[in-house]
Amino acid sequence: MERRNMNWKQQSDSEWEDEEVGSFPLVPPLQASRWRNTAGFWLLGLCNNFAYVVMLSAAHDILRGQEAQNRTAEFEVFTTSISYNASSLPPLSSPPPNSNSSRYDCNAISTAAILLADILPTLVIKFTAPFFLHLVPYNYRVLLCFLTAAGSFLIVSYSTTITVSLLGVVFASISSGLGEISFLGLTAYYHRDVVAGWSSGTGGAGIIGALSYLGLTWAGFSPQCTLLVMLVIPVVMLCSYFLLLIHPPSVPRWKWHTPAWRSLEATSDRQPLMDHDSCAQHTGVGSRNLTFSEKACIIPGLLKYMLPLSIVYFAEYFINQGLFELLYFKNTVLTHALQYRWYQMLYQAGVFISRSSVKCLSIKKIWMLALLQCVNMFFLLFAVYYLFIPSMYIIMTLIVYEGLLGGAAYVNTFNNISQESKEEHREFAMSAACVADTLGISLSGAVAIPVHNYFCNLS
Repeated sequence: MERRNMNWKQQSDSEWEDEEVGSFPLVPPLQASRWRNTAGFWLLGLCNNFAYVVMLSAAHDILRGQEAQNRTAEFEVFTTSISYNASSLPPLSSPPPNSNSSRYDCNAISTAAILLADILPTLVIKFTAPFFLHLVPYNYRVLLCFLTAAGSFLIVSYSTTITVSLLGVVFASISSGLGEISFLGLTAYYHRDVVAGWSSGTGGAGIIGALSYLGLTWAGFSPQCTLLVMLVIPVVMLCSYFLLLIHPPSVPRWKWHTPAWRSLEATSDRQPLMDHDSCAQHTGVGSRNLTFSEKACIIPGLLKYMLPLSIVYFAEYFINQGLFELLYFKNTVLTHALQYRWYQMLYQAGVFISRSSVKCLSIKKIWMLALLQCVNMFFLLFAVYYLFIPSMYIIMTLIVYEGLLGGAAYVNTFNNISQESKEEHREFAMSAACVADTLGISLSGAVAIPVHNYFCNLS
């Protein structure tokens, strides 16, 4: 075949689609765009979950730091009162110790409180947004994610009370929830490979977020300075979306939703960017053409994906935020705070490995992962109660295994939905199904708090 007259100049997406398939024997621009979009979604997954992960990694420090400030303030009031009313008594040399007769080294407030602040706003967004968020162009959603993510780091960094710190965590939750439902929906306009890129990126957010927080604090940065350094992540999100992704013309970016009778006129001219090897001819993609009743009819078919994923996430976050703090080994070189950070980092390492494995190992029976994660949860619950595990390294191994199960459940659930959903339903299905993990996490946080209080009251 003669190729000397072929000119690979950059063309718009519509121009590529208008060309005959046979005139592109090698299709270099499309192949390049596939890698570019996959890399873009990897970075978006990384940036979207970064603030969420960091807030959970910093949960122990946030609570312990605020409690220390409160005890210092109480001590100052206490010593001032002593100096005025009983000046003859000898002065105290240190604040009153934290009176805790429990056999566990506990914070007064469970780290599950940080989890709830980090997940409940996301739950509200994911339950409601699939039915109206398609009216808001993607560019505005990304800008809101940027502002709330940056705001979360700033608020928690400069906070002086637990209440304000929790407000900052709420901002991180809004950014993560809005971003996940938006970017998963956005994958419907691209080749299916971007789903694997997104999932791997969210796993990367876990290990990079937890490891960066662990590394910076270990290097001597205060938790406050560490959070300020991480302000670069929301900027990377903006660059990934606006500069790296190649947006097909069918993606609603700046223009607000138009009435259905007008959008139908342009349906034939607005097709998603798909490789020619996809073989499918699409009449339109996206949930903008679906009615409310059609969306409601899609949801029952998603339950077979959502229920196992919810169970997996309930079990693993009950472990993470309900039991991690109680799995403390005193006779080691690591302090309680460092042990907690290492647990978070190792969990995220397992998540990253499994979320990046879908091209190598595809799992259809997600309920098996749910069963294994529940076994893991009950085993560690008994380990906390009976304290029969002799080594911290056994716990660390189990935590990596826990992360592998959770990451595999996430990536395979959304990969299965992407592969098995109709094209016209895929954007809504991907957006709606992501409520499953959030629901499981929220329930685990609600259960973890009374469990934490029960263990901490044991003498």
